[in-house]
Amino acid sequence: MKLNLQHIDKTFWVIYLFLVVVAIIALFSASSTLVYMHHSALGPIGQQMFFILLGLVAAFGIQFIPTYWVRFCGYGLLAISALLCYSTLIPGNPFVATINGAARWVRIAGITFQPSELVKLSLIIVVADLLARIKSEDDKKKYFYWTLGITAFAVLPIMTSNLSTAVLIGLIIFCLWILARIPWKYTLSIVGIAVLVLGLGYAIVEFGFVRPKRQMHGPFKRATTWVSRLDRHFVEDGKSKYVLTDDNIQEFYSSVAIARGAKTPLGVGPGNSKERDYLPLAFMDYIFAIIVEESGIIGAGFLIFLYLAVLFRASNISSRYSDMPAMLMTMGLALMITCQALISMLVAVGLGPVTGQPLPMISKGGTSVLITSIYFGIMMGVSREQLILRDRVNETLEDSLDDAPIVTLE
Repeated sequence: MKLNLQHIDKTFWVIYLFLVVVAIIALFSASSTLVYMHHSALGPIGQQMFFILLGLVAAFGIQFIPTYWVRFCGYGLLAISALLCYSTLIPGNPFVATINGAARWVRIAGITFQPSELVKLSLIIVVADLLARIKSEDDKKKYFYWTLGITAFAVLPIMTSNLSTAVLIGLIIFCLWILARIPWKYTLSIVGIAVLVLGLGYAIVEFGFVRPKRQMHGPFKRATTWVSRLDRHFVEDGKSKYVLTDDNIQEFYSSVAIARGAKTPLGVGPGNSKERDYLPLAFMDYIFAIIVEESGIIGAGFLIFLYLAVLFRASNISSRYSDMPAMLMTMGLALMITCQALISMLVAVGLGPVTGQPLPMISKGGTSVLITSIYFGIMMGVSREQLILRDRVNETLEDSLDDAPIVTLE
């Protein structure tokens, strides 16, 4: 395969590389607890740097893979990743690793990863490919139910351990339906059913388990954790948030970090965070709080700009691209990155309940960094194909003009 660097998307690469730089700086700033636990900076930081480097290589290589290959491989990846997610529901499965009380990780050959990250990637590819096959009104109904069924099948095992990820996936699929012009009567009916089910589930868990302080068992045993988080954010009185407990320790120290960073536009400066030593898992879900503490509103605003730039660039590419599957795929991946980042940042600043969503490319986690890099590689591949097509069309027009007979008026 010939690597033609002439048509690579330089704008996407600039955005991606800026995120990589921010990730490296944030990693060194927020990993003090990891360094203390391992008595060395080489272990945890070196491992994450390896995944960042691996992600760079993956993004560079994937941008040269034709998008029809990506769509074809998406089906196989979805089947494998969905089966891995279902395997986490098997009691006593030796390949399942439970971390922080959630059995959402799979360990194979010494490598631990979240299959839900693979589901997010492959499901967007498959749904985009199916929706692009719509040619008539009858097709809209047909492929709506196809994509709904596939999404429900893939998301069901994720819901048992990671409700926020399941809701995020549902939101992105809903956006793809809108982009594919699925009738509102279909999409809004699903939204209504989802809201009804979630509301009913909340009521059952709240009044049946949380308030009576009963233990919940079965695949949805983490539902009490989700409801408690919602209660803590929306129901509890304002005074309780100032009382430090094991349940609100992350929100408490995250708020302190935000407050310290807000004192000046540039924060306290890189490497000068104090709350990273008290904030549990500061290098993961709440890393944005450390970024705000050390770089202030300027650094936070710049990071927000980078995530929005991903969506704007993807929109610009899609608006000029005639390949419907590639357009939907690009928009789906960009929306996933931007929406996940928005949720993670809202939680870190106290505007949303705890979800456990990592900050794309920034939070520590090999699977997340690698998959996000693959997102970028696919989007840059779509842009590259579009630039090649544009140049070919221009060359054809120029050749046609050169071959056209010259007419003179006498």
